[in-house]
Amino acid sequence: MPQVEIAIGGRTFEVACQEGEEHFLHSAAAMLDTEASHLAGQIGRVPEARMLLMAGLMLADKTAGLEDKVRELEAEAAKMRADLERLHAQPAPEPVRVEVPVVPAAVTDALAEIAARAEALAEQVEAR
Repeated sequence: MPQVEIAIGGRTFEVACQEGEEHFLHSAAAMLDTEASHLAGQIGRVPEARMLLMAGLMLADKTAGLEDKVRELEAEAAKMRADLERLHAQPAPEPVRVEVPVVPAAVTDALAEIAARAEALAEQVEAR
């Protein structure tokens, strides 16, 4: 079992951990050291046991807040999944028939003839 040396609040500790978990221990120690350093900056020098207890309580408080947030987000995600499943389970909407009016060719030809006559009359008016 590997022995890992960690520093918390300016003090060094030797701790055993499982093989391959050294980086987790260093990460946890860094978090605890951050809280201990914060305490030392506010309170000053405190006994080792009290410093570790207070730093641990501060981390536990942060963890509890994050766990509450995780529960809220999990509930929200579950609701969204349920809504999505409900939407997928609904039958597809009935297709809507859309009719596009078609102008008969005779009407188009008549309009073209009227436009040609109007242009011819306009030319005659301009010529006068």
